[in-house]
Amino acid sequence: MQTPPKKPPYIRRAFHDPNGTGIFYLGREIAQVMGHEGADWLDRPEREEEEAPTLLVKSLKLKPGMVVADIGAGSGYLSFMMAKQLVPGGKVLAVDIQPEMLAIIEQKKKQNGIGNVEVVLGKTDDPKLPEKSCDLQIMVDVYHEFDKPYEMISAMVKALKIGGRIVFVEYRKEDPAVPIKEVHKLSVAQVKKEMALFPLKFVENNQTLPRQHILIFERVK
Repeated sequence: MQTPPKKPPYIRRAFHDPNGTGIFYLGREIAQVMGHEGADWLDRPEREEEEAPTLLVKSLKLKPGMVVADIGAGSGYLSFMMAKQLVPGGKVLAVDIQPEMLAIIEQKKKQNGIGNVEVVLGKTDDPKLPEKSCDLQIMVDVYHEFDKPYEMISAMVKALKIGGRIVFVEYRKEDPAVPIKEVHKLSVAQVKKEMALFPLKFVENNQTLPRQHILIFERVK
């Protein structure tokens, strides 16, 4: 029986980025979480031009019948875009730790008559998803804010089917021209280093978006 990897320590430092938490994990500072007060920014009209979410959804190769978890779903912006690609038979599990965000999603569901988006109140260390239930899990500009990244990814992997995919969409730390605060960016190397602790295989580095990486891992066991 294979020994599970040892959890890396969380290190608190007095001197840190003002937009960070002061807690460091595998060499990077964990960023502060965007509160539900920022929901309007997630739904801003210029988001399509800035981030090309339509292109992102196309790159995921979604199919009817799939179960997709939108981890850190926020206002549900991407959840509703993906839900259209999953009918008939599929659904989006919109996971967030803020009840206020989930209330926004529920309101949008009623307004637009969309039935295949289900809200899930997660915890900071557990998305609260059934074991081996997901074909795909996606985090859009979210992972760098997890205050317990090791525990959260451990729980996410358990909720992923064998052969299922985990997708990280993160602003490129390698590109100083990306107009986002440094602590809210991640490099390809950093994500790969952190995912090396889990039974995941790196399968795709998609750089088609204007500002963000699309990094895809597959559960192998």
